[in-house]
Amino acid sequence: MSLLDDARAVRPNAYAPYSKFSVGAAIRSASGHIYRGVNVENVAYPEGTCAEAGAIAAMIAAGETQLVEVAVIADSPSPVPPCGGCRQKLAEFGAGDVVVTLGTTAGATLQTTISDLLPGRFDASHMDHS
Repeated sequence: MSLLDDARAVRPNAYAPYSKFSVGAAIRSASGHIYRGVNVENVAYPEGTCAEAGAIAAMIAAGETQLVEVAVIADSPSPVPPCGGCRQKLAEFGAGDVVVTLGTTAGATLQTTISDLLPGRFDASHMDHS
């Protein structure tokens, strides 16, 4: 089973009664464990949670802090990239060369990397006061 298959399998669990746009995400940690997430909407927009953020939260809750692969899937005409906030979240826990596979429920895929999704990312070096 591919990581995109894991994202596909969890996607039906998304809670998207307002947008009807269900997203599934799966990340593989450095240990090889797979963590899954779905978008969770809230009637008080924008208080929802993205699928990528949910998968990262599950990884952190399990005590891991490094991801090595990402997959995101949605029912869309073309592969859907993570939002800006999730791009920064992925960059916090993954190296720039981490492969991110974006997919559609119809089978289209696009592979990219965290660096390609977020060039010039903000990181801890920007807060160096020395």
